[in-house]
Amino acid sequence: MIVNDLQEELIEYAKTIGIDKIGFTSAAPFIELKNLLRRQQELNFQSGFEESDIEKRTEPTLLLEEAQSIIAIAIAYPSRMENAPKGKRGERRGIFCRASWGMDYHTVLREKLALLEAFLQEKVPQAKMRSMVDTGELSDRAVAERAGIGWSAKNCSIITPEFGSYVYLGEMITNIPFAPDEPMTDQCGDCTLCIDVCPTGAIVQAGQLNSSRCVAFLTQTKGFLPDEFRAKIGNRIYGCDTCQTVCPKNKGKLNWLHDAFKPDPEIAKPLLEPLLTISNKEFKAKFGYISGSWRGKKPIQRNAIIALAHFKEESAMPKLIEVLQNDERPVIRGTAAWAIGKMGVVEAKEILQVALQKEQDPEVIIEIEKGLAFLAQK
Repeated sequence: MIVNDLQEELIEYAKTIGIDKIGFTSAAPFIELKNLLRRQQELNFQSGFEESDIEKRTEPTLLLEEAQSIIAIAIAYPSRMENAPKGKRGERRGIFCRASWGMDYHTVLREKLALLEAFLQEKVPQAKMRSMVDTGELSDRAVAERAGIGWSAKNCSIITPEFGSYVYLGEMITNIPFAPDEPMTDQCGDCTLCIDVCPTGAIVQAGQLNSSRCVAFLTQTKGFLPDEFRAKIGNRIYGCDTCQTVCPKNKGKLNWLHDAFKPDPEIAKPLLEPLLTISNKEFKAKFGYISGSWRGKKPIQRNAIIALAHFKEESAMPKLIEVLQNDERPVIRGTAAWAIGKMGVVEAKEILQVALQKEQDPEVIIEIEKGLAFLAQK
């Protein structure tokens, strides 16, 4: 087997199956990343969604004993939506982040990596491989950076010259000794737009993110959203794109390349009010194929309630009252109470006072009291 020839064949094959970029790096430990992750843990800047074992995140040979190299792939996704619906009074809309438009990228990238595995297995029967996308132990971004896919930007995204930061990443560890690509030099320069406009100040400094403050993380949590962030999320019901949309390197990167990621406008920018009472079955049928559904409907509903309060959408009051009175989940019930008070409509005080007399959950009681406090300020 001539590895260089195989590598070129693999690169060409990747193009035929819809992989937009492919790069290679060694399976050497990610020493710099290990130090960074330890510091993140010390500062409690991690989200809790990632692999907790730092050794596994930075030592490829712990994941594949005979690992010699890592193949990194990137697939571009759209930055703009065609025929995007516009919200208006009485028909307010939320928005999913761009990375959740179209089919769940985990499914798409895993299929691409499986095709690469089959290709290599046919060429090299003794080949060993282990692929992962996003939820694996390795850091997709660290692998992509070292494999020359793009550079690690100040907003903690990988930016490619061709597609900007609008790319999904995946990787495959293998025992085939492919030649490594050269990492790209940083091209952010002295630009700090992403840091300056982050809604919650989650980007602490260039390349350092406090995940616990990141809107993308916050919109995926299932508990009560802390008060300081409720005004920050606006109508975002899943994820956040602010640090990408302001980036000059993303200007003009439309990336309308793959049908799988073409968004359905009614899914990517759904009406908010119907979300409040959508059933599990209806939610799965409508949103189950997108990555933004992975945490279930509860965070989406909570965020939709906050968005309606943000818009002060009085037409949603009947639905909010229904949720307050009938929903069994304290987080949804309590957030509805907060929203009713935030809107400040005439009947809000009486509604909340009645709810306060009936409510037994201490956290919901606190939210009702917050709603009443809003009304007392008027």
